[in-house]
Amino acid sequence: MSFKQNQPQAQHITALISQSVPLSDMQGFYVYHISLPSVHCILPFKQTQVRHGNTISGPIIMALADAAMYALLLAIDENNLTAVTRDFQIQFLSRPAAQDLVAVAHLIKDSARHSLMRVEILSNEKLVAHVTGSYSKP
Repeated sequence: MSFKQNQPQAQHITALISQSVPLSDMQGFYVYHISLPSVHCILPFKQTQVRHGNTISGPIIMALADAAMYALLLAIDENNLTAVTRDFQIQFLSRPAAQDLVAVAHLIKDSARHSLMRVEILSNEKLVAHVTGSYSKP
């Protein structure tokens, strides 16, 4: 599966995240599409993400979800660059295939102090994890 960024804003948000979270760049994470109040992000598959059982490891999925929430926050307002994760809950629903993952982050509630979001992690268009979390704003 191959995705390409389709918006200059998506490229800009990806660059902001890459500069502030270098690990995201090492994994190849990028924002694919922004349509507020949602963003679509891609984590390209790498063999180093696989654990026993030929599935992508949980920490990789969790990092993707957190990065997608951060991308959504920055797409809403770039002044949120110093925002930090406030809480994070994940439900693993099924094993993802050893392939690219898609994260779709949705804004649930936004306030001056924090933002509440949910993220759906998809593997081959199948929901493999559901995440809720929030970020504290500066």
